[in-house]
Amino acid sequence: MKSGKTINIRIIGLGGMGILKSSHILSEILFRAGFDVKRAEVHGMSQRGGSVTSDIRFGKKIFSPMIPDGEVDFLLVIAPGELDMQCTNLRPGGMLINAQSFDNVILSDRRSLNVAMLGILSRNLNIPEIAWNQAIKDLFPAKLHDVNLEAFKIGRNLDA
Repeated sequence: MKSGKTINIRIIGLGGMGILKSSHILSEILFRAGFDVKRAEVHGMSQRGGSVTSDIRFGKKIFSPMIPDGEVDFLLVIAPGELDMQCTNLRPGGMLINAQSFDNVILSDRRSLNVAMLGILSRNLNIPEIAWNQAIKDLFPAKLHDVNLEAFKIGRNLDA
């Protein structure tokens, strides 16, 4: 991550897939790391399995939570069917992190796929793993710590 550069991350999926939880975890980690962070969400019919999009922008100073068209640096696609609507927003040289290329059979609980995807993303952000682990513990109830820490580790260590 270049100092002073605004980084734009978009997480997309369907209601019930943990898109909002993922963006909350990511925003909290970035804030704790000392960045100015802005987050915007679109989740109209998400309670019924509809499309959910969360934009996270961070850097030295962020003025708007919305990512301009064509400027997504990292696009996390948790529901593969949502990719077609968003792929044009990935900037040239941006990174697509697609759940379709991830074998979630290796997860002990497939509901933790969103956290495993954060593990993949974490390899590209200069934030220590211990900070991610602490945020996961702080933002999930104790009974969900182990499964989510495991999912994060699997994503972070995935050969990609």
